[in-house]
Amino acid sequence: QVQLVESGGGLAQPGGSLRLSCTASGFIYDYRTIGWFRQAPGKEREGVSCISSRDGSSYYVDSVKGRFSISTDNARKTVYLQMNSLKPEDTAVYYCAADSCSGGFYFPSTIESWGQGTQVTVSS
Repeated sequence: QVQLVESGGGLAQPGGSLRLSCTASGFIYDYRTIGWFRQAPGKEREGVSCISSRDGSSYYVDSVKGRFSISTDNARKTVYLQMNSLKPEDTAVYYCAADSCSGGFYFPSTIESWGQGTQVTVSS
C-alpha cells in the first residue's frame, strides 16, 4: 500500500509563497495520478491540483490557477505543490493522495486513509 507523507506547510503572509512536498514510499510512476487536496476548518475536503505520472499533464481548481504549480521529481519520489501569491482563503490542511484524481476531476471519497497532511496558514 502506498504511503505518502506531506510536508512543507507553515505560516505565510498574503502574497507569499510556500512549497509543499508529497513523498511516496514507492515510485511516482507506479500510480496513474497524484492529487493535492485541502480542507479548511468547517469545510469539505476539496481537490486542488492533479498531475499525471504518465505524461505530466497537470490540472488545477479555478481558485488556484495561475498561482499554484504541481510538479514531480521521480528520482526523489516526490510531488511538489508550489504555491505563490497566497491568499488567506488558501489556509487549510493540505493532503496528497495517489490515484485520487483524473484530469480536472477529484475523488476524495475513494481514499480510505489519509496522511496527516501539512498545515498552511496565510495571515498577516
